Amino acid sequence: MDIKSLKGVGEKTAGLFQKLYITTAEELVRYYPRDYEQFARPVSPDKAPLEEIVAVAGQIGGNVSTRHVKGLSITTFETVCDGIQVHMTYFNMPYLKNSLKRGIPYIFRGRLQRKGTHYVMEQGKIYKPEEYMALVDHLLPLYSTTRGLTNNAITKAVRQAISLVDLSEDPLPDRIRETQGFCSLEEAVKQMHFPTDRETLVKARERLVFDEFFRFILVLRRMRDTSEQTKNAHPMIEVAQTGRLIEALPYRLTDAQQRVWGEIRADLTSDCTMNRLIQGDVGSGKTILAFLSLLMCVSNGYQGAMMAPTEVLARQHYETLLEMQKKYRLQIHPVLLTGSTPARERREIYAQIESGEADIVLGTHALIQEKVVYHNLALVITDEQHRFGVRQRESLMQKGNTVHVLVMSATPIPRTLAIILYGDLHISVLDELPADRLPIKNCVVNTSYRQTAYKFIEKEVAAGRQVYVICPMVEEGEMEELEDVGSYTLKLRHALSPSIQIASLHGRMKAAEKNRIMEEFGAHHIDVLVSTTVIEVGINVPNATVMMVENAERFGLAQLHQLRGRVGRGDKQSYCIFISKSERPETMKRLKILNESNDGFYIASQDLALRGPGDLFGIRQSGDMRFVLGDIYQDAALLQCASDWADRILMEDQELSGEEYQVLLDRLNKDMINEVDFRTI
Repeated sequence: MDIKSLKGVGEKTAGLFQKLYITTAEELVRYYPRDYEQFARPVSPDKAPLEEIVAVAGQIGGNVSTRHVKGLSITTFETVCDGIQVHMTYFNMPYLKNSLKRGIPYIFRGRLQRKGTHYVMEQGKIYKPEEYMALVDHLLPLYSTTRGLTNNAITKAVRQAISLVDLSEDPLPDRIRETQGFCSLEEAVKQMHFPTDRETLVKARERLVFDEFFRFILVLRRMRDTSEQTKNAHPMIEVAQTGRLIEALPYRLTDAQQRVWGEIRADLTSDCTMNRLIQGDVGSGKTILAFLSLLMCVSNGYQGAMMAPTEVLARQHYETLLEMQKKYRLQIHPVLLTGSTPARERREIYAQIESGEADIVLGTHALIQEKVVYHNLALVITDEQHRFGVRQRESLMQKGNTVHVLVMSATPIPRTLAIILYGDLHISVLDELPADRLPIKNCVVNTSYRQTAYKFIEKEVAAGRQVYVICPMVEEGEMEELEDVGSYTLKLRHALSPSIQIASLHGRMKAAEKNRIMEEFGAHHIDVLVSTTVIEVGINVPNATVMMVENAERFGLAQLHQLRGRVGRGDKQSYCIFISKSERPETMKRLKILNESNDGFYIASQDLALRGPGDLFGIRQSGDMRFVLGDIYQDAALLQCASDWADRILMEDQELSGEEYQVLLDRLNKDMINEVDFRTI
């Protein structure tokens, strides 16, 4: 059902919805709120949490004055709340001077701050007491918006869509629903958008998160034969070339690297096909193990392919391999194949791959296009594997005859969850960093530290270093209380020296533009890159020594650690500054775990222990399979439950041929067809 079939949605509004990847009523129904506005009862300023949205009740205790500064009108007044003065400031709202009356009770709702001994609130919404109390204890949906599309417009469209889309067919079998006490799909979707209260919201979210995990695991299990190991169709023997390369390297492999390399060699020379995951922090040395695996494959007369999530990363792998080929006289012929490879060059590469002349193929999803025919592909490596959908990896594997599979991930996932998420893959963990790596210096601070941070950034840039600044949102208005890339880039251009080159990057840019900016940052034509979490796996820039993360309190610890991995990759001291708008003790305690450790697996285990069902919404985790609602840390118990049910059902009915599974099977088949990343599951 086209989005334009909804009343009030014309061509222009449909275009705005399309920016949010919504083109149908069905997609709109599954566009869940990113948070809810909760109207709590007014509190006294001295009992209210600072830097958070609160309501205070009071009367105006003096004159309302308006002054003009550089074309901006600033209206200020004092309000007395429970005997405590709060200084109120409003920008470009001069009419308040005439509309507000002394001695009349009002309720002000906004972010309460303390500057010195004074309480202040800027742009607080003003309500009459009876108007505000009618909203108390209600949960109103807040959607991620885009410029030109208001939250109110999305809310109205969602109400219509829910009434039009048929949600009566529930894909979850009755016995699972009854055993787990889940509500129906229709009830879950309605309550997710317009909850009766917090309890029903939690129950609705549990049901929908279970659905995501359950279908994901079923798709994974059905696409891989987990019941038996496949016979090795490409047997290999150990070769001298890999040993000579290890001896020639200017550094010694860590004990963890040597252990994992031994596991890979054993797989490739065994009777069964390799299906192995290497988990390791950024900088733990996964790439050299991938190159050694490719060298062993080629030395045995086969072809190997390595797929990266971005063109920039694929090119970096290719250039590194070319340098190693020249320096160590490796007998290999690597080629690079990406979406931007010119047509003529692409045809030549296709021919080299098909003839076997090219024995190592590096690239992006271009490696799995139909026109790519491999001569004798034996090994497939996917880097940052969570960035690829199941179907994409499967397509690459099918380019060969039961090929060996090696997947690599820098996302620190506790082993219990990794076993579920990665199906039948054997798991190797690189739990050791090279000895010459300087530990990153971290600090967790509040917003008052910003000016100090800006001075530090200027100092590092003056020393020839580069800086990442991470904002959770793309553009202004998506979430009012959070920093966005667009506004923050302008803010930094005013705050930092004019000589500093600042650029911005986010996931809504076209691929060519993203690649251009990442390459310019890599070449040091850009000093400061303001970005969303899209840089998490994008590039390797050893010269970047500072990362500053805004709204750090809204990210998971594991993701913050993943982001931190973009710095500390060279021989200079690196720093990470986490800025939190919330100073609540539990928030600061959680963030300060990042001060204690640079060990991703320890941090992930702490993230798992500290996050709970009460933390309904944070910034979407980037490295956790791109589930729409589910979070593998917060929802670990639901993930385990979904895995247990998937195993139980497939043991009883491998083909899901029973009548009770027909709606589920139809949905799974749609998932399999549409799936590019895990977002559609």
